[in-house]
Amino acid sequence: MERDEVIKTVQAARDRGETPDLTEADLHGLDLSQADLAGADLSWANLNQANLSQANLVGADLAEVDLVGSSLVEANLQGANLTEADLGGADLRGSNLAGANLEWANLRRADLRSVNLAGANLYGANLGESDLRQASLRQADLSGAVLIAANLDGADLGQVQYDGRTRWPEGFREDQDLMSQK
Repeated sequence: MERDEVIKTVQAARDRGETPDLTEADLHGLDLSQADLAGADLSWANLNQANLSQANLVGADLAEVDLVGSSLVEANLQGANLTEADLGGADLRGSNLAGANLEWANLRRADLRSVNLAGANLYGANLGESDLRQASLRQADLSGAVLIAANLDGADLGQVQYDGRTRWPEGFREDQDLMSQK
């Protein structure tokens, strides 16, 4: 599928009052920057190495999507479903993932600088070695999440939820580092 075909498919579905269906689509390496894919069903799609910078993915279904090495710089993924999505090594700098569902997602080595993850569900997510500098995780659910070797410098962790299975970076002290951000 090429960019024009994706845009036409999405628009045609919207014109019929239907949810755009790109389930299992092979969009590997495709340039979808600034595309309006809000509400589209992209579950199980291959978006490996795709460019989704500044794309509108509000409320999109991206469950179990392959986004390894993709660019989602300044993309809007507010309220999107990214359950079990693979975003390993993806660049999400400045993206909006407020209220998104990232349960069991792989974000290992992802660039999440200045990302808005406020109220996001990151239950069981792998954020190991990710860069979360200046990210907002306010009221996010980090229960069971893995943050080993993640960079949390300047991150807003106010009112985050976590449990005994949450794995913090070495030297991180919940009693001090989280209490100072209440």
